[in-house]
Amino acid sequence: MSDAAIVLCGGHSRRMARDKASLPFGDETLLERVVRIVSEVVSEVWVVAREGQEVPRGGSFQTARDPEEGLGPLAGLHAGLEAMSAERAFLTSCDVPLLQGAYVERLLDLSRGHPIAVPVVEGRSMVTSAVYSREVLPVARRLIEERKLRPLYLVEAFASRRVSEQEVREVDPELHSLFNCNTPEEYEKALIAADLA
Repeated sequence: MSDAAIVLCGGHSRRMARDKASLPFGDETLLERVVRIVSEVVSEVWVVAREGQEVPRGGSFQTARDPEEGLGPLAGLHAGLEAMSAERAFLTSCDVPLLQGAYVERLLDLSRGHPIAVPVVEGRSMVTSAVYSREVLPVARRLIEERKLRPLYLVEAFASRRVSEQEVREVDPELHSLFNCNTPEEYEKALIAADLA
């Protein structure tokens, strides 16, 4: 069974005050780096952007668009799942430059036989760093229509595989794969962690 990855980059980056996807990270942008990392694990990568958002041409990914403005990650997930040919996908955002391939592989492995596999760290479900199968599409569509836009609603609608913090730390001891760059300070920390500052 082939696997895919969906990389969300349609947010407005308000806390960063500039487009996160195009921020430099070494000789790549944040988006290019995340796409490269997931491409080493899966055979199909979809970048989901908002309508009118510029996305680099070429590269090892295809582009899908958010159905409308302001619906958040659940709508982006739905757009990616609908576009892909694989049966399941690892969902992530474009602002996790410390993402590790071993983490992606672990979640894909643990998702087998489950509609969703989601890490739970310090009691919080990491819904935008999880694996979703195409079978969740009808429920995701209904939730979007009902404007129940939190991805957690989708996770709770299924017998989802909860991945423990210990299971994550076995492949990513420092939980780097879950470190988001939402602010300039977090971006700087990520550059330092990657020896790029």
